[in-house]
Amino acid sequence: MRVFADLQLHSPYSRATSKNMNLKELAYFASIKGLNLVGTGDCTHPDWRKEIRTDLQAVPGSGLYQLKDGTAHVQYMITGEVNTTFQLGEKSRRIHHCLLVPSIESADAVSDRLAKYGNLGSDGRPTLRATAPELVDEVIEADRQCVIFPAHAWTPWFSLFGASNGFNSLIDCYQDRSDKIFALETGLSSDPGMNWRLSQLDRLCLVSNSDAHSAWPWRLGREANVFDLEQLTYQNLVAAIKDKDPKRFLFTIETSPAYGKYHWTGHRECQVSMSARDARKLDDKCPKCGKKMTRGVEERIEELADRPEGYMPKNATGYRHLLPLSEIIAMVIGDVNPGSMKVWEKYNMLVGKFGSEYSVMLDVPEDHLLQVAGPEVSSAVLRVRNDNIFVEPGYDGVYGKLDLKKPVPIKKTAALGLEQFV
Repeated sequence: MRVFADLQLHSPYSRATSKNMNLKELAYFASIKGLNLVGTGDCTHPDWRKEIRTDLQAVPGSGLYQLKDGTAHVQYMITGEVNTTFQLGEKSRRIHHCLLVPSIESADAVSDRLAKYGNLGSDGRPTLRATAPELVDEVIEADRQCVIFPAHAWTPWFSLFGASNGFNSLIDCYQDRSDKIFALETGLSSDPGMNWRLSQLDRLCLVSNSDAHSAWPWRLGREANVFDLEQLTYQNLVAAIKDKDPKRFLFTIETSPAYGKYHWTGHRECQVSMSARDARKLDDKCPKCGKKMTRGVEERIEELADRPEGYMPKNATGYRHLLPLSEIIAMVIGDVNPGSMKVWEKYNMLVGKFGSEYSVMLDVPEDHLLQVAGPEVSSAVLRVRNDNIFVEPGYDGVYGKLDLKKPVPIKKTAALGLEQFV
């Protein structure tokens, strides 16, 4: 069974999250995207768990859930994200962690144990006055089937390797509980190819999720994980991640890392951005105002990497660079809003014809796509599918921008070994 899974997103109880992130809307847009498994997000929030119990029912024997009204075939995994804040060394550390949980009852048990560290009702992604090892202990002792891994591991703030207040190694963060961590979320501003440059990450499985704050298909599933499982269950999916099995964990879907809003080093106020090489020459100081720029993910990886660009470990899980179909259509027709009526009309026509956005982006033969989408849209889709595009890199909280007119940069990364999926 082919499974497209986005396991890290947020509920309306998280700050800056759309009200359309209710469970029914989430299932509707997940179906359009092509996802058949999504995380609930925010499983430590008491009111969100009430909504989960109201709207979802367990799929017998699977550790997963589905809508009670049967309106969608999408299944849900109970998931969450928490922020641990603690002092270690000279820095105050603020690290985000993803949680995978085998049942709503386990989420209750996890929440009961975490409640002593902070107000779980204050936000869907609560801030806990706990160290990373303490978090691991509490979650695993609540239920040994729970999974913990670093969220968006490279963003400048609130992440394992964040340039602002993160660590230089996984062991520095999780200490003697590091052996309990077997996965790492790459985040929008990095991809597996960038992470392969760090030998310390070789034992970890690299996963990708959207961290979506709205259910619109240009946010939901923009990054995801693709599995081939005999049966979709919590245990089978977690085992595929833990074992790094290329037969069960096929590949991840990644946005171009340049599309992420912290890829390059820059200063938003001065509209200045630059590559890692140029930023290091300036000691990360803005050439316009002299203030310290926000160090981008590319530069942070350069700091910690012990391998050259293009290195690919043996038996690495592959990945595909994609961009949201609605944003591609918007670019082609000259509309800046991916949610405009013109974009939706074209988007819905393609999804209606081919079944889902992922089908359009990954599977539809070129001649069929040309016949239905027309030459401009089909050409743009194929360029994205073949990773043959230019993206102006994002920086300091500003998303990168797709430019279909600029020449494609010379690729320095290794081949991805995904010929069977092209």
